[in-house]
Amino acid sequence: MKKRTKRINKKGMGTVEIVIIIAVLVSLALLFREGLMSYGKKIINYCFDDSKIQSAF
Repeated sequence: MKKRTKRINKKGMGTVEIVIIIAVLVSLALLFREGLMSYGKKIINYCFDDSKIQSAF
C-alpha cells in the first residue's frame, strides 16, 4: 500500500493571523489611547516650537 502524505502549505501568513494581529494592535491602541495622544502632542509641540529657531540677523 502507498502511504499518503499530507502537504502542508507553510508559505506566508493567512487571513486569520492578519486579523488577529490587527485586533491586538487596535485593542492596545485603545487601551493606551491617552498616553499615546499626550506623547504625540509632546513630539509635535517640540518639532514645531518656534523658540528653537535662531534668527540669522
